[in-house]
Amino acid sequence: MGSVVDAPAVVTEEEVAANMLGDKKVTVVFVLGGPGSGKGTQCANIVEHFGFTHLSAGDLLRAEIKSGSENGTMIENMIKEGKIVPSEVTIKLLKQAMIKDENDRFLIDGFPRNEENRAAFELVTKISPAFVLFFNCSEEEMEKRLLGRNEGRVDDNIETIRKRFKVFVESSLPVIEYYRAKDKVKEIDAAKPIPEVFEDVKAIFAPYAKAA
Repeated sequence: MGSVVDAPAVVTEEEVAANMLGDKKVTVVFVLGGPGSGKGTQCANIVEHFGFTHLSAGDLLRAEIKSGSENGTMIENMIKEGKIVPSEVTIKLLKQAMIKDENDRFLIDGFPRNEENRAAFELVTKISPAFVLFFNCSEEEMEKRLLGRNEGRVDDNIETIRKRFKVFVESSLPVIEYYRAKDKVKEIDAAKPIPEVFEDVKAIFAPYAKAA
């Protein structure tokens, strides 16, 4: 354990130690779900009850832009030009956040968004997720929730919502299928009421319960 292996061997959870975070051993859970699937609400519950740190790829990118750093300016320009921020940039921010945080349990929300993100994350960090938490919800239900938000979000009109669903299906579902083949997907019926969804989440996270 902890040795560097030349061959691209499958990373077991015990070998997660041999990663790019120095000697820090971490547990990573990828959280995926379509827009309006309720994953943000449940991430907050998991943080509160199971002591994980919630890392949102989008929030990290926005914080980097706000910092005014050279990297932030580059990210901002790419977004303005409608380009996709390279995986390496997002992964570097996630890696820095995990190193800085004293915690060793992380929920990575909204990443990997596609197969290229996934492959790059495992290659760069040498971290394989403990599992993928997938909030499965019908498009009809997600649409209903997003339209009922009343938060004045620009991206919550019907056309944009449908485009976001399409992107999720085309890009993120292959990532879920990749991990499903490795028996690493824990699927939640996210159409149920929030308290019921959290009961299902609690059953999955029971092994990570905080010591009383």
